[in-house]
Amino acid sequence: MRTCWLNGSFVPEDEAHVSIFDRGLLFGDGVYEVAAVFQGRLLDADRHLVRLERSLRELAMPSPYTAAAWLEVMQALATQNRIDEGLVYLQVTRGAAERDFAFPAAIKPTAFAYARSKRLSDDPAAAGLTVHVVPDIRWGRCDIKSTAMLAQVLAKQAAREAGAAEALMHEDGVVTEGGSSNIWIAQDGALHTRPLSSDILAGITRDVVIEVARELNIPVVERAFTVDQAIAADECFLTSATSFVLPITRIDAAVVGNGAPGPITQRIRDGYLARAARLTGDSAALSRSA
Repeated sequence: MRTCWLNGSFVPEDEAHVSIFDRGLLFGDGVYEVAAVFQGRLLDADRHLVRLERSLRELAMPSPYTAAAWLEVMQALATQNRIDEGLVYLQVTRGAAERDFAFPAAIKPTAFAYARSKRLSDDPAAAGLTVHVVPDIRWGRCDIKSTAMLAQVLAKQAAREAGAAEALMHEDGVVTEGGSSNIWIAQDGALHTRPLSSDILAGITRDVVIEVARELNIPVVERAFTVDQAIAADECFLTSATSFVLPITRIDAAVVGNGAPGPITQRIRDGYLARAARLTGDSAALSRSA
C-alpha cells in the first residue's frame, strides 16, 4: 500500500482526507512543487523548495515547514514507497475555512505530499515527441506555481485529443511555454529559450540546462521566439523536472529538423543525466550517459 504525508503524518493514501472547505479545492488557493527522484535520491529538491517559498510569499501564504523539514519528508516518501526513479509531489493550500474570497483570519495551511515511480533515464519519449499548438489563456502571474491550472488542463486535453504528448502554448504566435514544461530551440549551434518574466514559470530544469549548456560550451540566448521559428529550427526540445530533456520532433503536422532527436539536444540530455548521476551517486547511470 502506498504511503503519503498529510499535515505532519505519514498515512496510507486511501486514508488521507482533506476538508471540503479547503481553499485549494474551492479556489485553487495553493501552490505546489514536483521534484525528481533519481537512483532513490531527491534531485535538486533544494532548488524546488526555494521556488516553493517564493510562490508562498507571492500569495501571502505562511510556510508551514522549513526546507529541512520538507526535504526529510520528501526523501522519506521516496524511500517508503521504494521509488528508484520518479517524483515527489508536495502541495500547500491556505487551509480550510468558510467559503469567502478574501483571506480568512487565523487559518492553518493544509500541506501534503506523495511519491510516484516514473521512467526518467530511459523515458520512451527520448526518441522524440509531438507537441500541439494552442493559445496561452493563462492568468498574468504564471511565475507563481499555483494549483489553479484549468488553462493547462484544457491545453493538455487539446494536445491529447490531437494525438500529441504536450501542448505548446503561444501568445499571438510567440511561444510562452509548454503545458507543463519549458520550450527550447537550437539554431545555428546556439540554444534559445524565453527569458524569465511573469509570463512563464522559472523552471528549475531550465536553470540546470543553462548551466549544463555552459559547461558544454553551447551558447544560450534568452530571447522569445515564434511558433514558426520553432517549426523552422534545427532542433526543438522541452524540459521539466520529471521529463528532464526530451526532443520535440513534430509540432502538429510539421517535422522539426530531420524528424529525429538532434545532436545538441542529445548532448544536453546526456549532460543532464551525467549531472544527475553525479549528484545522486548513480555510477551506472553515469556510465550510460558517457
